[in-house]
Order: sequence, then C-alpha cells, then structure tokens
Amino acid sequence: MSLASAVGILGTGSYLPKEEVSNEEVAARAGVTAEWIERKTQIRSRRYAAPHEATSDLAVHAAAAALESAGLRADEVDYLIVSTSTGDHPQPPTAHLVQDALGARGAACFDVNVVCSGFVYALVLAQGLIALRPGSRCLVIGADVYSRILDFSDRKTAVLFADGAGAAVVGAVEAPYGIIGTQLSGRGDAHRLIRVDAGGSRRPASPQTLADGGHFFTMDGRGVRDFVAEHVPPALVSLVEAHGFTPAQIDHFVPHQANGVMLGDIVERTGLTGAVTHRTLRTYGNVGSASVPVALDDARRTGALSDGDLVLLAGFGGGMSIGTALLRWGRG
Repeated sequence: MSLASAVGILGTGSYLPKEEVSNEEVAARAGVTAEWIERKTQIRSRRYAAPHEATSDLAVHAAAAALESAGLRADEVDYLIVSTSTGDHPQPPTAHLVQDALGARGAACFDVNVVCSGFVYALVLAQGLIALRPGSRCLVIGADVYSRILDFSDRKTAVLFADGAGAAVVGAVEAPYGIIGTQLSGRGDAHRLIRVDAGGSRRPASPQTLADGGHFFTMDGRGVRDFVAEHVPPALVSLVEAHGFTPAQIDHFVPHQANGVMLGDIVERTGLTGAVTHRTLRTYGNVGSASVPVALDDARRTGALSDGDLVLLAGFGGGMSIGTALLRWGRG
C-alpha cells in the first residue's frame, strides 16, 4: 500500500456568515454597476462576517461541522492546522484560539499563510504528519475574513472578496482511496501581485500607514490573471499525468473560487470540460483560503461525490503560489 493512497478526507464542513451582501451594495461603493460585477466575475452575492465574528469564530463553526461529518470528537484530533491570511491577531496563532474553543486539547496546532493556496498546502502538511504518526488525525481549516481589509472603493478587490470558512478531517482511508498525489510551487518573484503592505516588520502600523491606506488588501488584477493563465493549467495537467491519468478522466474539479470567468478559462486550457467544476463563488464570492474547502463541502453535502470519483483540487494565490491535489474520493 502506498502512503498517498492510505491518507484521505474523512469528513468536511463549512460556515458562511449570515449577512448576505448583494452586487448592488458593493457596486455603489466601488463605482461600478451590479451588471458589471456579474459579467466580470460571475459573482452575484457574498457574505460578510458580523461585527462580533473574527476568523477563528468562522473556523470553529466549520471545524465542528467537519468533525460531525467524520464522526469524531474534538479531543480525538491529533493535529489542527488553520490556513489564513486574515488571522484574529498577529499573535497568538489563530489555530490555538480554534483549539481552545473546540476543546481539542491534545492537538498540536499551528497556522499556515499561503493566502488562497493555503488549504491545499495544509492538506499536504496533514498527509506528511499522518505519515510520521500512522493512525493520527488532522483537522485542516481554511478561513478568512477579507471584509476587514478591503478598500471598498477599489473595484479590483471589493467586488471579489468575502468571508467564510471550510474544513476537512484528514486520516487513514482504505486503499486505493485517498490522496493520490500533490504538487506545490511558489514564485516569489511575483510577490508584488497580491499584498497588504503595512502592519508587519517592514512597515509597522503608524498614523502614516493608516493615512496611506497601507493596511488594505491590494491586487494587480491583470498580473494575477496572466500568472494564473500561464502557470495553473500546466500545473494541473502535470499532476494528473504524473499519476497515469488524463484530464478527461477527472470526475470533479474543485478550484479556488477566484473569479468565474477565470475558472472557465482554466477549465478550457486544462481540458477539464468533462469534469464537474464546483462553483460556490456565485453566492459566496472569493473567500480566500476557505474557497477550496467550502466548495468541497458543498459538493459532499449535495451528494455530488461518489466513492471512487477522481477529484482534483486547485489552490492558487498570493506569494505567488499554487497547490494542487488529486484524490480518489471515499472509504474513510
């Protein structure tokens, strides 16, 4: 039995805040029309966290749902990883707040920040941790609250990003189910495409950084689009073919929910037109690191996934970074 085929997803969960924000509301502040937003992004609405909700709160809800799906208690979790670029605080790690709220006292926990690729990166880390300690279980969570760092007058970002959390419990599954292969890559030379300039050690928070808008999330939309078009389809094809499959054999494609038009382009360039591409961005927008697990949980809950289906996950985002994973669904 190979290591990869013995580790898979035992359960999933997600949480989206209650406040639904329409294109009309966003358009008024961003200086565009609701029709423009839907045509450019395919997003129709999104959710924003309530004033009392932080990233850890969303993560806890998603994690609890994933544990219920897997039939596990929080104290049966050995590792807890939170992927986020909008943590509750610079310190302590958001994972420790989630651990405390869940009661997962025995779990080793930590954060990862690879922006929108983070959930797939964390999934790979979970696979490695379980390899070191066979029989262990890892709770992997992607959670972001982007509404707190958006400049709502910036149409490149304000129309896309929103808040949410998704989670998966990772552990041993029957062969030949589970993770077949993964691939991670980073392109630090493109790090300026997506950023929050202030608030770190290079530009500490000050009256000047606040006045300059340095704490807002910014993005070079055209540069990101070009990066994704050039690098994501080859990465997906490379992973699939490395394990003896073709894109035509993929049953489900679960990508980061960056932009609906962009997703259509990826599908065409990759030859995934025969797969079911799971899209939650129409109603939830781009929820950062939560995008992949939210879409995966939606696919599971709606009964779209069957035992034996080939599922391709794709995360891509700031850094720039790409994370892909191929798995055979079921038999957890």
